[in-house]
Amino acid sequence: MANTPLSRAMSGTVDPPLLPLPDRVVELLSELGSPPRLAAHLRAVHDVAHQLVDWVEQHCPAALFDREAVLFGAATHDVGKTVHVSELSGPGAAHEEAGRDLLLRHGVGPELARFAATHASWARSDVGLEDLLVSLADKVWKNKRVPELEDLVVARLAEASGRAVWEEFMALDEVLTRTGDGADERLAFQTSFPVHG
Repeated sequence: MANTPLSRAMSGTVDPPLLPLPDRVVELLSELGSPPRLAAHLRAVHDVAHQLVDWVEQHCPAALFDREAVLFGAATHDVGKTVHVSELSGPGAAHEEAGRDLLLRHGVGPELARFAATHASWARSDVGLEDLLVSLADKVWKNKRVPELEDLVVARLAEASGRAVWEEFMALDEVLTRTGDGADERLAFQTSFPVHG
């Protein structure tokens, strides 16, 4: 792969150290000609999702979820911003359905494509732990705390572990605070890449 802003955003050596995007996502973003800043954002969220799933697996082994689905969802959740580029620097939700449709058209199954559409709608009754973790990673990567979302995650963890809600809240709060401490570096990484090619 050529040494382009897009390739560096997806898998280059960076400071802070971030895991590269999965090969399948690198191929997709390359094929779509995604904006480098979008790839940098997806990489940062994917890295944070890795931290969260590692923590959940260690802290609450009884919580059943699809690790790979969370990681893929985090790595592709905003892919619709390839089409709605203005939403990279401004508000908008058109990228959500567009992203799901884009993934479906590129051979991604509905069980994985859904994250592009659900990452901002965690309050729905049919949202699984995977969806909640993708949404959480998409918030905490920049140290944004959303109590309603965190309460939903805490409830799932307490249900799986049998521990008190307050215990799960304290544990989650600790990991989110620690993860949020790296937000400035991740934001600087993202903004170091151009919106256009």
